[in-house]
Amino acid sequence: MTDQEKKIKTRNVRKKRRLKYIAVLPSLVTLMNGLCGFTAIVFASRGVDTMWRPNLLPKVNISFFALAGYIIFLGMVADVLDGHVARISKSTSSFGAQLDSLCDAISFGAAPAFLMLKLVEAQSQYLNFESVRQTLLFGRLVYLSAIIYTMCAIIRLARFNVENVENKEDESSHLSFAGLPSPPAAGMIVSLVIFQQDFLPKIMEVPDKSPLHILQTATICALPIITLIAGLLMVTRIPYPHIVNRVLRGKKRFSIFLLVVFTLLFVIWNIQIAMVLGFFVFMLYGLIRWLFMPHKSRKGDSPPNPAP
Repeated sequence: MTDQEKKIKTRNVRKKRRLKYIAVLPSLVTLMNGLCGFTAIVFASRGVDTMWRPNLLPKVNISFFALAGYIIFLGMVADVLDGHVARISKSTSSFGAQLDSLCDAISFGAAPAFLMLKLVEAQSQYLNFESVRQTLLFGRLVYLSAIIYTMCAIIRLARFNVENVENKEDESSHLSFAGLPSPPAAGMIVSLVIFQQDFLPKIMEVPDKSPLHILQTATICALPIITLIAGLLMVTRIPYPHIVNRVLRGKKRFSIFLLVVFTLLFVIWNIQIAMVLGFFVFMLYGLIRWLFMPHKSRKGDSPPNPAP
C-alpha cells in the first residue's frame, strides 16, 4: 500500500469518527449537572462572611457555603435524570456517557473538594492549635486531602468509562458499582458542610463555650479526613449497589415501598440530618458488606453479580 493510499484511508477513518448527531434533551440535562458544579465553585469562593439574601425571599438568610452544597445536590438530581431521560427517549450514546463523566468530574470531583478547602480555611481561626507547626500541619492535610479526592474522582470516572464500554451489554453493570460512586462520595462532604453551615446555627443561639460550638469545630476537623476516606473509597473495588435502579425499577416487596415512604418523610422533616445519615449509612453499608462477604466472592477485580 502506497503512502497516498494510507493517507486516504486515514482520512476516511477520521470522517467516520466525526460526531454528527447528539441527543439534545439528555445532553442539556447533563450540562445542567456541570453548570451546578461550576456555580457551586463560584459560591464557595465568596466565603463564610457573605450571606445570600435574595430580594424575592427576604426571610432567606443562608451562607454561600451552604448554598454551594445545595447546588451540588441539585447537580446530583440532574445526574440521576439524564440517564433516565436518555433511556426513555432511546437516545443513549457514547457521547452522552463521556459528557456525563466530564460533568461529574466538575460537580462531584472539583466542586466538593474546593468547598471543603474554602470552608476549613475560613473557619481555621476557631481551631485552637498549640503551635504554629500544628497549624501548618493541619493546613497541609487539608490541601492534601482535597488534591487526593479530586484525583481519585477523575481516576474513578475514567475507569468507569472504560469498564462501562466493555460491559455495555451486561445488565449487572447497571445494578452495582465497583468502588464508591462519585455522587455519594461528594454527598458525604457536602452533607457535612450543610449540616455545619445551615443546621447547627439555626437550632439555637448559644455562647462559644457551648456543645454546639464544640460540634461545629469537630465537623471542621472531620471534613478533611472524611474527604480523604471518600476519595480512597472511589478507587477501590468494593461493590456498592445502584440504589435508584435496585429500588425504583420493576416490582418490589411492600416492605421496600414502606421504607421508601418513611425515607421521604424523614427527608421532608429534616433534610440536613437525612442527608448526613443517608450518605454515611450508604458508605458504611458497602464497606461492612464487603468485609463480611465470603472470601471467594471478593476474589478478582470485578464486583460480584448482584442477586435478582
